[in-house]
Amino acid sequence: MIKFQDRGVTVFESALFRTTSTVLKTNDLILVVDPNWLPNEVAEIQNYVSENRGDLPLFLLFTHSDYDHIIGYNAFPEAQIIVSKAFQNNPKKQESLDGIINFDDEYYISRDYKIEYPKGDIIIEKDGQQLKIGKTILTFYLSPGHNTDGIFTIVEPLNVWISGDYLSNEEFPYIYFSSIAYEETLAKVDAIFERHNIEMLIPGHGDIAFDEKDIKNRRDENLDYVSGLRDAITKGEEYDIEKLWKKYRFPKIMTRFHEGNVELIKKEIEGKR
Repeated sequence: MIKFQDRGVTVFESALFRTTSTVLKTNDLILVVDPNWLPNEVAEIQNYVSENRGDLPLFLLFTHSDYDHIIGYNAFPEAQIIVSKAFQNNPKKQESLDGIINFDDEYYISRDYKIEYPKGDIIIEKDGQQLKIGKTILTFYLSPGHNTDGIFTIVEPLNVWISGDYLSNEEFPYIYFSSIAYEETLAKVDAIFERHNIEMLIPGHGDIAFDEKDIKNRRDENLDYVSGLRDAITKGEEYDIEKLWKKYRFPKIMTRFHEGNVELIKKEIEGKR
């Protein structure tokens, strides 16, 4: 599963949806991000952490509450859990759990840990909030839009940005909560670069970005998609979906997510009227 490994950063990739799980090791801690999907994949991450942890404190970060990202929660029962306040107060916790239960049921999957919604120990409430362990600093930024409860995390001194389901080269924006909030979250990119030395961005799906130009190109493409879709809907025109398939590789399933975006933005426009 390991797709990248260097200087304390190990990125695992699931066979499903190119979903990433990241393990970050500094002199002060081990941070596990969104362990997923299949039981053998979660077990591989567990084994890696066990072999490399030593006496370091273990932290488990959930970038957001989509079921695929919380599916490995109880595989790390000794970890301190980091989530956003909106994640902790999510009124739709059962929907996230139902996603796991339905997935496992559909594919006859059994797990050796209990399926539960994560309970946070460290709650992120605002942009710029930090967790300092020794010389390791985690800085958080709220990232609603994709769903209600996302967070960006900057890990220093590794200079890594964990972006959750934003800024992927494999997916256009999947918007479950608010297109306006999605744009506002992407508007934080410049400020993050002004405040931090970013050497790599790890998205929840797809490939790592290793430089500012690549990250900002992804940001611009995402913004163009959201604004272009809203503009087409406002004018009563069909969005040119074929241009999506020139970049994104899985049109059959991705059409469903695009249609979901269309319905959401239509409701937003009608609400304004």
